[in-house]
Amino acid sequence: MQQRIQGSRPARGLAGARPAPPAAAALPRRRAAARPTAAAGRSPARAAPQQPPQQQRRRGAVAVRVSHHESHHEDRMEVAHTGEVPFRKIMCANRGEIAIRIFRAGTELGLRTVAVYSPSDKLQPHRYNADEAYVVGSPEMAPVACYLDVEGIIRIAKQAEVDAIHPGYGFLSENTNFARRCEEEGIAFIGPRAETIEAMGDKTAARRAAEACHVPTVPGTNHALQSADEAKEFANKPDVGYPVILKASMGGGGRGMRVVRNDKEMAELFARASNEARSAFGDGSMFVEKYVEEPRHIEIQIIADHYGNVVHLYERDCSVQRRHQKVVEVAPAPALDQKIKDALYADAVKLARHVGYRNAGTVEFMVDKEGRHYFLEVNPRVQVEHTVTEEVTGVDIVQAQIKIAGGATLSDLGLGTQEQVPPLKGFAIQCRVTSEDPEQNFQPDSGRLEAYRVPGGPGIRLDGAVTTGNVVSRYYDSLLAKVVASAPTFPKAVQRMARALQEFQVRGIKTNIPFLENVLRHPDFLGGAPTTAFIETNHKDLFTFEGHVNARASKLLLYLADMVVNGANHPGAVGAPPSRHAPPAPAPPQELASGPLRGWRDVYLREGAWGWARAVRAHKGLLLTDTTMRDAHQSLLATRMRTHDLLKAADATARVLAPAGSLEMWGGATFDVALRFLHECPWRRLEQLRERIPNIPFQMLLRGANAVGYTSYPDNVVREFCREARVAGVDIFRVFDSLNYLDNLRFGIDAVRAAGGIAEGTICYTGDVTDPTRSKYNLDYYLDLAEALVEHGVHSLGIKDMAGLLKPRAATLLISSLRERHPDLVIHVHTHDSAGTGVASMLAAAAAGADMVDAALDSMSGLTSQPSMGALVGSLAGTDLDTGIDPHHLLTLSDYWESTRELYAPFEANMRYSSSDVYYHEMPGGQYTNLNWGKVQKSYAAANKALGDIVKVTPSSKVVGDLAQFMVQNDLDENSLVERASELSFPGSVVEFMQGYIGQPAFGFPEPLRSRVLKGKPTIEGRPGASLPPMNLDSLESRLREKYGARGITKRDVLSAAMYPKVFEEYMSHVMRYSNLVEKLPTRAFLVPMAEDEEVEIELAAGVSTHIKLKAAGELQPSGKREVFFEANGVPRVVELADTRSAEGLAKKAVREKADPSVLGSVGAPMAGAVIEVSVKPGQAVHAGQQLAVLSAMKMETSVCAPCAGVVTQVAIDKGDNLDAGDLLVIVEAGAPNAPPLATVDSDPLATTDSAAAAAASGARTVGNGNGNGGGAAGGAAPQQPAAAAGV
Repeated sequence: MQQRIQGSRPARGLAGARPAPPAAAALPRRRAAARPTAAAGRSPARAAPQQPPQQQRRRGAVAVRVSHHESHHEDRMEVAHTGEVPFRKIMCANRGEIAIRIFRAGTELGLRTVAVYSPSDKLQPHRYNADEAYVVGSPEMAPVACYLDVEGIIRIAKQAEVDAIHPGYGFLSENTNFARRCEEEGIAFIGPRAETIEAMGDKTAARRAAEACHVPTVPGTNHALQSADEAKEFANKPDVGYPVILKASMGGGGRGMRVVRNDKEMAELFARASNEARSAFGDGSMFVEKYVEEPRHIEIQIIADHYGNVVHLYERDCSVQRRHQKVVEVAPAPALDQKIKDALYADAVKLARHVGYRNAGTVEFMVDKEGRHYFLEVNPRVQVEHTVTEEVTGVDIVQAQIKIAGGATLSDLGLGTQEQVPPLKGFAIQCRVTSEDPEQNFQPDSGRLEAYRVPGGPGIRLDGAVTTGNVVSRYYDSLLAKVVASAPTFPKAVQRMARALQEFQVRGIKTNIPFLENVLRHPDFLGGAPTTAFIETNHKDLFTFEGHVNARASKLLLYLADMVVNGANHPGAVGAPPSRHAPPAPAPPQELASGPLRGWRDVYLREGAWGWARAVRAHKGLLLTDTTMRDAHQSLLATRMRTHDLLKAADATARVLAPAGSLEMWGGATFDVALRFLHECPWRRLEQLRERIPNIPFQMLLRGANAVGYTSYPDNVVREFCREARVAGVDIFRVFDSLNYLDNLRFGIDAVRAAGGIAEGTICYTGDVTDPTRSKYNLDYYLDLAEALVEHGVHSLGIKDMAGLLKPRAATLLISSLRERHPDLVIHVHTHDSAGTGVASMLAAAAAGADMVDAALDSMSGLTSQPSMGALVGSLAGTDLDTGIDPHHLLTLSDYWESTRELYAPFEANMRYSSSDVYYHEMPGGQYTNLNWGKVQKSYAAANKALGDIVKVTPSSKVVGDLAQFMVQNDLDENSLVERASELSFPGSVVEFMQGYIGQPAFGFPEPLRSRVLKGKPTIEGRPGASLPPMNLDSLESRLREKYGARGITKRDVLSAAMYPKVFEEYMSHVMRYSNLVEKLPTRAFLVPMAEDEEVEIELAAGVSTHIKLKAAGELQPSGKREVFFEANGVPRVVELADTRSAEGLAKKAVREKADPSVLGSVGAPMAGAVIEVSVKPGQAVHAGQQLAVLSAMKMETSVCAPCAGVVTQVAIDKGDNLDAGDLLVIVEAGAPNAPPLATVDSDPLATTDSAAAAAASGARTVGNGNGNGGGAAGGAAPQQPAAAAGV
């Protein structure tokens, strides 16, 4: 082949001068009369191939002189014209990969190539792969309609002096009018004659032709149908019956097909199929056939010239289909009997000769389970899957099409007889890679290809039309590329294809690659004989996916880009920015670094829960529980410690704290905060830490019948949760109830024991057992409660002092009394150091007989956290109560947590000293961190008294905290609260407490406050969960899998969703958008936007890491989007996303109006926080005490209520706004008439909460309150609250 380098010449426009075009189009027309037509119905027999006149028979001869063309690609090496065809310029009337395939074939023949493109395709690669490209259609036309514009395409072809047009597949490839118009304009149509397309493109005419030459057909109609009634009439024939299949008369490719199984479906499915066919092919006519169940779909590739010569290029197996569209194709068909193949070859060639077929085409058949074959249709065009035939025969089908259109004979192509067709060489498989999401029912995806890396290597061919940066349009077919793998054997071809799919990297859009990988590994496919029902039959296996690290990495870039453009969204991050220094993982001390890991968990696993209890009692020293991984950071850092940083300390912890009694590292508020704010799975945290720390017992906080939630759940949910927690790695379950309600405690203990865990029945401590004036919570109260727990069979007794009220003298009295009464009982004590007496109290408890006490590593101890572990270890070193922990080794861990804590500076409470006022207000440690405001502290004590002096642990502490803030906001004291209760709208948590949703207070509910708060609402008597029917967890799992895909849902996810429906939904939305790799980000990169040229390294999996550097963020585009530029592993990447903080939005919210304290109806924010709900609209009438908005700050939700009756005249906030104290919320015009009565606006809070949704899923009901109000609330559970209030 001659080649030359194109010189620097200007590109020709439409008017560019060139030699007169060859009269190639006349060639087929001159010979038309000599060819048999479909109408003639004759198939003349030939002993030898027909030949053209002698002067045109010489291979390579051309009818006209062809001069070299010039390319407008000035730097492109040009291929000289080969002289094999009488054309100089060829157009493809199509788009995408088939257009590029045709341009490649034309270029190799030395032809100049012309593309057409719709306005929406102006940036698509096929346009730039041609020598010339012209827009077809107009912006006003539908994008698909542009490629169906026959006259527009013909006009461009004539203006561009095109000699021949190749239609590709789809669009106009089977359009008789288009083929005829090409012939009329003297342009060669690269395909069959118009008459043949009319005969074969019309599927009903093709059936008639097949029957005429005795090719077996499936019973069906031989004419086009225009209505569903005609199809019904056929289906109801005695010799037919349902099911039947509707097919488009004038199309293919699976478009316009529907299987109908009864009369009821016919009308709707006929309309759908007809509309689909009309949209795809411009013709909505249909025909109907008897539906053959589970056949194999085998097609025969034929090639025919103008002179009646026909050969076949063997078969392809196209049985792997979805919705009648081919997904994977194989040539030749594996596991198909040669006799069947021979019969198919003979019938395909016979039919082609019968209709006088020319050019390339495909005759398609079904082969049923008995080996019988039936004609389906003829596709008078090149097929998508022609590639596999090319690979196993070596025949370039597209070039053959072009040559035949130019007058070449099969002999010219080296295919003069069937014997001259090259023998099959191995196997080839084609997979169609599409921009479809198999997890969402193959929903097409569109958008920019942020990265596109294709496979290669031996035996791999790729036909595609996209690259990095291209935009995948939503208007056209979703095909991205066709991957073809060829090898000597079918199994080897499968292996090569699997390797190629693994090499594919597509970022920015979803693809069907995971589905294709499942197809390739399925036994039925590997057996070589799948049927058309393969996908439907094996749905479960094929639609179970594993996440691909590389795909998730692209979503991680989106998270980082979103932070850069729209800022961080971490509620409660109001402190200093995180440190720029991330400490390395602490190394275990050298003397501890080797040897097997041993600890108290070995005792438990070897001897069981009771054996563990006996061993603990027999142990001489004091055992310590380290709370650093849970309660310590909950109390100091709003529970925001990430798994990323916990895991870094895990190896050293396993060594240094091996003598410890346990690690408190899970449960309580850490569960929902992980989902809600850290966007990570709490179950995965547990599993990962358990793997790294196998020797120390893990301890969790279990809120009795509330599990790790803030409400009561059906009993089966709690039991299943305990079982899963035990399997995942929890050993000791600290079971408590926020009201010390025995029924809730007993149920939780039973659930733990049934799961095989250590049940630590826990008493929440409040008051002062040494103060004779505190008559409620005296020593007898605690001793009696302990007696009841021991009788119920606890393995250990916990004393949980949430507020740090247990003074040293009280600890001595309480623990010594318990030890005297229960000498064999394990006693475990927990406190907070809010008043600064924690170390002294724990030493006193140990001296009085406690077996275990809680502490935190020094850098995470003190204040509202637990007392210092170093102080306890040092104080007891060398004594009978020696902890067995080396105080010098502790420094390794403490130093790490000191540096790590600086990463969480935004969440620091900035408390600088201990405060003994906790003895007055009795606020739990974590809550004290959040509500350390003078007025609230005073009101907290008053609220506690008003509620009857209750035990204060989450969720009861939240009830007190919400009421305290409500009292501050409405300027209420203990007396005025009761007096005005009937006219006020109380926070939901207070209402639900009074209803009995969290249990029964030890000394009853306060009256008359309870009645005035409830206003007739229903109440629950006894244990709330006892009245809830079981939740159908299997049904919930099915719904979750349907919504999120099977890959993303585990049994543990179901439990998370059961307890936190809305939070879990938000978590999954975050994961689906950004992936779960967000968990692996360094903490600073997770919390704050990256700076320009800042680089982070992220370990994605074992041995797999990625380097990401932020380069820049682009300007705001008119579309409201910005581009963010990264380097990922040194490769430029661009992420485009909407700027939700545009200049307009910033200007709107730059300056906030302040409330006017002198105006009664000017309502301001009582504290700094975020707006999570706006409850009213301008013009709405409200009553005094009606909720106007809900704010959230530091995990606390506060309901802001109207100070007076009136009409709302202004709402100055939106959901999601961040406010400072005093910012205007709402203006109420006081004294307005027609304010609604209280009963009409007091809604049941249970109707809008997570727990209500959970209860509703189980069909929960509530009981009446005895006043005729027995109607059930929306759910039998209290609302979910944010992780909250108290440090549990």
